[in-house]
Amino acid sequence: MSEHIEAKKGDIAKIVLLPGDPLRAKHIAETFLDDPRCYNTVRNALGYTGTYKGIKISVQGTGMGIPSTLIYAEELINYYGCEILIRVGTCGGMAPEIKVRDVVLAQSATTDSAIIQNTFGSGLYYAPTADFSLLDHAYTAAKKERIAVKVGNIISEDRFYNEEIDRKKLIQYNVLGAEMEAAGLYLIAAKYNVKALAVLTISNHIISGESTPASECERSFNDMVKVALEAAVSQVKV
Repeated sequence: MSEHIEAKKGDIAKIVLLPGDPLRAKHIAETFLDDPRCYNTVRNALGYTGTYKGIKISVQGTGMGIPSTLIYAEELINYYGCEILIRVGTCGGMAPEIKVRDVVLAQSATTDSAIIQNTFGSGLYYAPTADFSLLDHAYTAAKKERIAVKVGNIISEDRFYNEEIDRKKLIQYNVLGAEMEAAGLYLIAAKYNVKALAVLTISNHIISGESTPASECERSFNDMVKVALEAAVSQVKV
């Protein structure tokens, strides 16, 4: 048992999907996993373990933002031996080619958070990146299912309400969209030599103002989860 997760050793799979919203963790477990079992209710950060295509997989809610995500990622890796961490969540589109309901695979994650400087010191600008094998298999899975998918750089922002940020320059430098967790996840995965990827659904477009109709949110979210699960099971040697 860790400080924030009440599971026992063995309760959590080596592969974990990480939605920010704990209720999305519940939805994923009950919709996609066979025989899901809840292993955590501490702080209502719900966590479940079940199987997908016969492979043991867990889903753990992390809350919003890099600090909260880092707590759960650290404990999953260090207390429970998790080796594959895949963020599944929403993202605000920015680049003109990004459309609402697209799935974005974050190849890298720019950030305005101080986590990089605090980790490496001033003068060194570490670039948090995804695991290539997970990224490759996620892209292949999306194409196979004819899901609209884009791959590239995103920004993990420290603030949701961030009017001061220069989005025009970010778009000029090919940043596809904005969310709040991936850079921290990639940083901690690199530290402990585990695999990480962020698979994101474009829920709204920050520049155009377009948003996903409520009736289509679940379908778009489910597409993202399917891509993440297929990428995850591709890593298991049978």
